[in-house]
Amino acid sequence: MRAVVLGGAGFIGSHLVDRLLADGLEVVAVDSYLTGRRENLAHLSSAPRFRIVEHDVCRPIPVVGPAAVVFNLASPASPSDYERLALETLEVGSSGTRNALDLARAAGAVLVHASTSEVYGDPLEHPQRESYFGNVNPIGPRACYDEAKRFAEALVSTYARVHRTPVRIARIFNTYGPRMRVDDGRVIPAFVAQAIRGEDFTVFGDGLQTRSFCYVDDLVEGLIALWHRGDALPFNLGNPHEFTLLELADVVRRVAKGGGKVRSVRPLPENDPKQRRPDISRARSLLGWESRVPLERGLPPTIEWVRRQLRARD
Repeated sequence: MRAVVLGGAGFIGSHLVDRLLADGLEVVAVDSYLTGRRENLAHLSSAPRFRIVEHDVCRPIPVVGPAAVVFNLASPASPSDYERLALETLEVGSSGTRNALDLARAAGAVLVHASTSEVYGDPLEHPQRESYFGNVNPIGPRACYDEAKRFAEALVSTYARVHRTPVRIARIFNTYGPRMRVDDGRVIPAFVAQAIRGEDFTVFGDGLQTRSFCYVDDLVEGLIALWHRGDALPFNLGNPHEFTLLELADVVRRVAKGGGKVRSVRPLPENDPKQRRPDISRARSLLGWESRVPLERGLPPTIEWVRRQLRARD
């Protein structure tokens, strides 16, 4: 059985590759290395059932032959990336998603598409259910990512209706763990790096905005369950345990044994979500899935990863 992972050198993609190989599948990873990192897959250089194809998925994907599943995780996914690569983010959500769908059709595969909680925008419903249409500014500074993902969902759903392509849609909420880039703009690696350095924790606004954090192993388990037991409608995959950023700083300070006070550096960015928590009722009932790793257990390996990255820079 073969699986194709688009964006396989990324943070989540590389963990998914590891899991699929451990499950006995042949795995082909495809990545342009625009934001993915070669070192995330370096430990697999001699793995007998694995190969990596360097390719931009915005062009037709040169992977031929049958496959059981295509996981589409190809996209910039952190604020610093999609701010820097706004047009590329829009293109991968449109052309890249269509090429992923065409690959799945040609291979006779299920397409598992990685969407995002950002499709809900700055939500007026809390917690967010999959039936909520969202509150997204289509011309705001985050629109390149939010609208790329919303369009991609429309494209995936339309292929399912027009071509009967078997599809799955994962709306992924904040995920963390080893292999995150320290400087990618996401709050957990930023807070962890500040704690290790003994610096103050910096937040935008008053720090009362909320997020929920899912450990990467749980998220990968959810993607596998979605492939096997999901349907064509979206599924929220995330941890429903919600933290304010002030509470998050307290947990990181305690687990990392470092860090100073919380300091606001500028107002909350335009359209930045004030609340974010998934309703995972569909995933619980249909997939038998929920996140199981609490923040206090997922942080130690994340802290050790960040510590090694910081040492490598010194």
